[in-house]
Amino acid sequence: MQKVCKLTPRQDGFRMPGEFEEHQGCWMLWPERTDNWRLGAKPAQHTFVAVAEAISQFESVTVGVNESQYDNARQMLPEHIRVVEMSNNDSWIRDCGATFVRNDSGEVRAVSWGFNAWGGLVDGLYFPWDKDQKVSLKMADMEGKAVYQFHQFVLEGGSIHVDGEGTALVTEECLLSPGRNPDLTKEQIEENLKEYLNVEKVIWLNRGIYNDETNGHVDNICCFARPGEVILAWTDDQNDPQYEISEENYRILSETTDARGRQLVIHKLHIPRPVLITKEESEGVDAVEGTLPRQEGDRLAASYVNFYIANGGIVMPLFDDEEHDRVAHETLEQIFPDRRVVGVPTREVLLGGGNIHCITQQQPR
Repeated sequence: MQKVCKLTPRQDGFRMPGEFEEHQGCWMLWPERTDNWRLGAKPAQHTFVAVAEAISQFESVTVGVNESQYDNARQMLPEHIRVVEMSNNDSWIRDCGATFVRNDSGEVRAVSWGFNAWGGLVDGLYFPWDKDQKVSLKMADMEGKAVYQFHQFVLEGGSIHVDGEGTALVTEECLLSPGRNPDLTKEQIEENLKEYLNVEKVIWLNRGIYNDETNGHVDNICCFARPGEVILAWTDDQNDPQYEISEENYRILSETTDARGRQLVIHKLHIPRPVLITKEESEGVDAVEGTLPRQEGDRLAASYVNFYIANGGIVMPLFDDEEHDRVAHETLEQIFPDRRVVGVPTREVLLGGGNIHCITQQQPR
């Protein structure tokens, strides 16, 4: 019988660690939806394998797979990557998976949030999502972790970042969107975050990356490099719709302090040139009612901030944009001198609506 905690993480003395803290390992889910991933999801599967292999250089990786794809995934993934059968609706484990919390003695527990595919029947991206809602509980069960079940509060892991020292980063565009928690005020949402992440301060950015179909997840525009330091997606092109969004968030970050009273150091990480869906890519996706269509010429929410921090490593997306890829790689090497930066071409993940951070979830040690 799975142990369900009666209180909240804050009441029990558990907090969400920063992603830069030590991990036990990383979780992923296997892509297969033909209404989201083109050409029967084959190109996406090869990219997921490349991401899993890159992360496995630094820490153990577990990939959850639907029964129908188990043999295929086991054959495509290297033998040192653990493959487990775990039914799901799609492969965005950052958002449907468990958020892990830890106490001062090192015990780890899981938080299971409500998940409704980024907006439910208001502006959700697919239907149904009933299998996704159970992924976090299965992760906790498989690892023998007690769980905080908070399904009445809709939250995705990609919509939060923490510094592990009392500060959380979120966007108003996402957390206040009508498809999430329409009956809650901003103050009530903030109180829930403080209670379940065990933070004292929530920094509210306004909007996420331009055209981000998740209603502007924070993990695509801004993250913590370490306590007191953030990385913000940036462009110098004042004609790009992203400029106004990034400028606005820069101002917010410049005028605030974290929970410890520190002025934030802000690193700018330039976005690639606009990445647009091609005709061939658009036509490779099955049209299904209730799923967001992929249209030729649509601009994708490409951002280098959507990287994963592993034990001793950074696994970052590449966009076949030689100049911007190189500059982003160099920037991350400067920000993380103690970690090895590895780039993986991830256009196929981006075509599905996210990137490396969205398809991974760390489990703290």
